[in-house]
Amino acid sequence: MEWKALIFDVDGTLAETEEGHRQAFNQAFAEWGLGWHWDEPLYKKLLETTGGKERIRAFQQQRPAEEQLSDDRIGALHRRKTELYAEILSSGGLSLRPGVEALMAEGRLQGAKLAIATTTSLPNVEALCHCIWGRRASDVFDVIAAGDQVSRKKPAPDIYLLALDRLGLPASECIAFEDSEAGLQSALAAGLTVCVAPARYTIDQDFAGAVSVTDTLEHGLQALTGGQTRPPTCKQS
Repeated sequence: MEWKALIFDVDGTLAETEEGHRQAFNQAFAEWGLGWHWDEPLYKKLLETTGGKERIRAFQQQRPAEEQLSDDRIGALHRRKTELYAEILSSGGLSLRPGVEALMAEGRLQGAKLAIATTTSLPNVEALCHCIWGRRASDVFDVIAAGDQVSRKKPAPDIYLLALDRLGLPASECIAFEDSEAGLQSALAAGLTVCVAPARYTIDQDFAGAVSVTDTLEHGLQALTGGQTRPPTCKQS
């Protein structure tokens, strides 16, 4: 099968970015004097809710009435978090996950388009591309579907459907690369074939339905080169 497009999730798939996001959230909370702190176990639980603003709403549901923020305040808080995340990435130290660069290069060699389908915001995508490649996201990827460009976040299929629409291709001619159960379900619901390489916070999730579940996307190359995919190495039902 010659795929016409490779569609990538961002956080956890292209790079292990979630610790940067967690740090940015906590810095924003501290600046605002909220007294909130998301440690790693809590953040792992909160990642079950996709989207940063949505994650804040899910968290504050368990907080007392005096700590509740309006939607406008949540939006402003999240914008500040996004600024802090860009500052964290600008300090360097972030690298692509193993296999990603080779996978993208092989896709280009085969004439495939490269696309993004993510619930993270477009500024976060730009920050990552600048950190990794020193280029604008649109100079690296042919299509970018991100953040609030759809009304429903993953596991709804909306962001992948938007990417497919912008690519002008049917799902049967594209392959998606993900790291999370929510992302997998989103891509499957859009009709895509999906390879999964679980990340730090998603290693114990359920990836039933993926064509391949591998330690890293080094093995995702097999989906492009015609090799056999490795047996699943992570939890499945």
